[in-house]
Amino acid sequence: MTYDLAIGDRSYSSWSLRGWLLFERFGIPVRVRTGILFTDDLRRLLSDFAPARQVPAIRTPEGEVVGESIAILETLAERHPEAGLWPADPAARAMARYMVAEMHAGFRDLRNDCAMNLLKSYQDSAPRPEVLADLARIEAIWARARDRFGAGGPWLFGGYSAADAFFAPVATRIATYNLPVGPAARAYVAAHLADPAFRRWRAMGKAENLEQPSYAKPYAERPWPGPAPKAAAVAQGPSVNNTCPYSGQPATDFLKMDGRVWGFCNPFCRDKTLHDPEAWPKFMEMVRAA
Repeated sequence: MTYDLAIGDRSYSSWSLRGWLLFERFGIPVRVRTGILFTDDLRRLLSDFAPARQVPAIRTPEGEVVGESIAILETLAERHPEAGLWPADPAARAMARYMVAEMHAGFRDLRNDCAMNLLKSYQDSAPRPEVLADLARIEAIWARARDRFGAGGPWLFGGYSAADAFFAPVATRIATYNLPVGPAARAYVAAHLADPAFRRWRAMGKAENLEQPSYAKPYAERPWPGPAPKAAAVAQGPSVNNTCPYSGQPATDFLKMDGRVWGFCNPFCRDKTLHDPEAWPKFMEMVRAA
């Protein structure tokens, strides 16, 4: 039972990140199809997901198209109750639904002023009072969830839920624009930046090597505040392995890490690994076994 998921640029499309996390974090099989934002390429992609007009959009294994992130979430939660997209506790589940709905409809000033950009982090973005008001509300609802239901882990309701997937791009905005939040919110942001699924998404965005000029901001830059990736570099073969750790196809593109050369079946497989090797379990399993 495999779904099809349409997404935009991984470095910029916040709603695409939310949709993808619902599959990646909850183990639901999916084929991902990509289109470049603001181009005919995206329109071409969405023509295969009519009547959806924006990303993300999904097609169920039976062929039904679902657009809009909340509708995608509810469709998956209904079809995969064992996956645990919503918290099991009824009170926590009610709060999580409320928070997801507010995220879907609200925080316009934060979203308009601080578009998601996973390629940059700034020293000071001089947020307007309206953005600070959005941040205050976000901190308040995060704290309410954490105080009541967060004892079991670093996420809003302890374990990872759909509410965390929906707030992941908010966490990245705080990281990108160095927005002022308190220690508890900062710790929650750090949990997102360290999450292996998010790290894989960001690494794939860097491998896409797409820059949207309209997202550039005139602020001094700083290093990305998440975990520093393990060093690796493009290399020439031959490699320790003969086949790609992801596809099993013959190795044609190579990187070097810790003095050894590893092979992949195409430049994208190599480059997504290059940008954060430790985020990819299949690659690291191969390295440890060699």
